Amino acid sequence: MAPSHVLVPLDGSPLAADALDDALELFDCRVTVLNVVTPLDAPMSEGGILGADEDRRESARDRADRIVDRATDRAAESDRRVETAVRTGDPAAAILEYVDAHDVDRIVMGGHGGERGRVARRLLGTVATSVVADAPVTVTVVR
Repeated sequence: MAPSHVLVPLDGSPLAADALDDALELFDCRVTVLNVVTPLDAPMSEGGILGADEDRRESARDRADRIVDRATDRAAESDRRVETAVRTGDPAAAILEYVDAHDVDRIVMGGHGGERGRVARRLLGTVATSVVADAPVTVTVVR
Protein backbone atom coordinates (compact mmCIF):
# COMPACT_ATOMS: atom_id res chain seq x y z
CA MET A 1 0.00 0.00 0.00
CA ALA A 2 1.31 3.45 -0.89
CA PRO A 3 2.08 5.69 2.08
CA SER A 4 0.09 8.82 2.82
CA HIS A 5 2.72 10.56 4.97
CA VAL A 6 6.48 10.07 4.60
CA LEU A 7 9.02 11.35 7.13
CA VAL A 8 12.56 12.14 5.98
CA PRO A 9 14.96 12.79 8.87
CA LEU A 10 17.74 15.14 7.73
CA ASP A 11 21.13 15.63 9.32
CA GLY A 12 22.78 17.70 6.59
CA SER A 13 24.63 14.74 5.08
CA PRO A 14 24.66 13.80 1.39
CA LEU A 15 22.88 10.50 2.17
CA ALA A 16 20.07 12.37 3.89
CA ALA A 17 19.73 14.60 0.81
CA ASP A 18 19.61 11.45 -1.33
CA ALA A 19 16.88 10.08 0.95
CA LEU A 20 14.84 13.24 0.38
CA ASP A 21 15.31 12.96 -3.38
CA ASP A 22 14.17 9.33 -3.28
CA ALA A 23 11.13 10.13 -1.15
CA LEU A 24 10.07 12.93 -3.47
CA GLU A 25 10.55 10.77 -6.54
CA LEU A 26 8.93 7.61 -5.23
CA PHE A 27 6.00 8.86 -3.18
CA ASP A 28 3.25 11.21 -4.30
CA CYS A 29 2.03 12.08 -0.82
CA ARG A 30 2.65 14.36 2.13
CA VAL A 31 6.38 14.55 2.93
CA THR A 32 7.79 16.00 6.14
CA VAL A 33 11.47 16.68 6.70
CA LEU A 34 12.73 16.57 10.28
CA ASN A 35 15.99 17.75 11.75
CA VAL A 36 16.82 16.80 15.32
CA VAL A 37 19.13 19.06 17.28
CA THR A 38 21.04 17.05 19.85
CA PRO A 39 21.11 18.91 23.18
CA LEU A 40 24.47 20.57 23.59
CA ASP A 41 24.96 19.09 27.03
CA ALA A 42 24.48 15.53 25.76
CA PRO A 43 27.64 13.38 25.90
CA MET A 44 27.59 12.72 22.13
CA SER A 45 27.17 16.35 21.09
CA GLU A 46 29.74 19.00 20.36
CA GLY A 47 28.58 20.70 23.56
CA GLY A 48 29.44 17.63 25.59
CA ILE A 49 33.04 18.24 24.57
CA LEU A 50 33.22 22.02 24.26
CA GLY A 51 30.63 23.12 26.81
CA ALA A 52 27.15 24.43 26.18
CA ASP A 53 26.34 28.10 26.03
CA GLU A 54 23.67 30.24 24.41
CA ASP A 55 25.79 30.99 21.32
CA ARG A 56 26.26 27.28 20.64
CA ARG A 57 22.54 26.60 21.15
CA GLU A 58 21.65 29.38 18.74
CA SER A 59 24.21 28.13 16.22
CA ALA A 60 22.79 24.60 16.39
CA ARG A 61 19.25 25.89 15.89
CA ASP A 62 20.39 28.08 12.95
CA ARG A 63 22.05 25.03 11.35
CA ALA A 64 18.83 23.03 11.77
CA ASP A 65 16.83 25.83 10.15
CA ARG A 66 19.27 25.94 7.21
CA ILE A 67 18.96 22.18 6.73
CA VAL A 68 15.17 22.25 6.52
CA ASP A 69 15.23 25.40 4.37
CA ARG A 70 17.54 23.64 1.88
CA ALA A 71 15.12 20.72 1.83
CA THR A 72 12.24 23.07 1.05
CA ASP A 73 14.23 24.57 -1.81
CA ARG A 74 15.23 21.12 -3.08
CA ALA A 75 11.60 19.99 -3.10
CA ALA A 76 10.53 23.14 -4.94
CA GLU A 77 13.03 22.32 -7.71
CA SER A 78 10.93 19.17 -8.29
CA ASP A 79 7.68 21.12 -8.07
CA ARG A 80 6.99 19.52 -4.70
CA ARG A 81 6.30 20.92 -1.28
CA VAL A 82 7.52 19.55 2.04
CA GLU A 83 6.48 20.24 5.57
CA THR A 84 9.31 20.96 7.99
CA ALA A 85 9.96 20.23 11.64
CA VAL A 86 12.85 20.76 14.03
CA ARG A 87 13.03 18.94 17.35
CA THR A 88 15.58 18.73 20.14
CA GLY A 89 16.61 15.47 21.75
CA ASP A 90 18.06 12.10 21.03
CA PRO A 91 17.77 11.71 17.24
CA ALA A 92 16.36 8.18 17.12
CA ALA A 93 13.90 8.83 19.94
CA ALA A 94 12.77 12.13 18.42
CA ILE A 95 12.20 10.48 15.02
CA LEU A 96 10.12 7.71 16.57
CA GLU A 97 8.13 10.18 18.69
CA TYR A 98 7.39 12.24 15.58
CA VAL A 99 6.16 9.14 13.75
CA ASP A 100 3.78 8.29 16.59
CA ALA A 101 2.44 11.83 16.98
CA HIS A 102 1.91 12.71 13.30
CA ASP A 103 0.43 9.68 11.52
CA VAL A 104 3.60 8.93 9.58
CA ASP A 105 3.38 5.63 7.71
CA ARG A 106 6.84 5.49 6.06
CA ILE A 107 10.32 6.72 6.99
CA VAL A 108 12.98 7.31 4.36
CA MET A 109 16.41 8.08 5.77
CA GLY A 110 20.12 7.99 5.08
CA GLY A 111 22.11 5.07 6.43
CA HIS A 112 24.64 7.17 8.31
CA GLY A 113 25.67 10.75 8.81
CA GLY A 114 28.04 11.08 5.91
CA GLU A 115 31.72 10.99 5.17
CA ARG A 116 33.37 11.19 8.56
CA GLY A 117 35.78 9.07 10.49
CA ARG A 118 35.14 5.41 11.08
CA VAL A 119 34.04 5.87 14.71
CA ALA A 120 31.70 8.77 13.90
CA ARG A 121 30.21 6.81 11.00
CA ARG A 122 29.49 3.87 13.29
CA LEU A 123 27.97 6.09 15.98
CA LEU A 124 25.83 8.02 13.53
CA GLY A 125 24.77 4.80 11.91
CA THR A 126 23.21 3.77 15.19
CA VAL A 127 20.40 6.29 14.59
CA ALA A 128 19.29 4.44 11.47
CA THR A 129 19.80 1.10 13.20
CA SER A 130 17.66 2.17 16.16
CA VAL A 131 14.92 3.58 13.95
CA VAL A 132 14.81 0.42 11.82
CA ALA A 133 14.65 -1.75 14.94
CA ASP A 134 11.96 0.22 16.76
CA ALA A 135 9.82 1.95 14.14
CA PRO A 136 6.19 0.89 13.94
CA VAL A 137 6.21 1.67 10.18
CA THR A 138 8.25 0.68 7.14
CA VAL A 139 11.71 2.26 7.02
CA THR A 140 13.64 2.69 3.78
CA VAL A 141 17.36 3.24 4.35
CA VAL A 142 19.24 4.97 1.53
CA ARG A 143 22.91 4.03 1.12
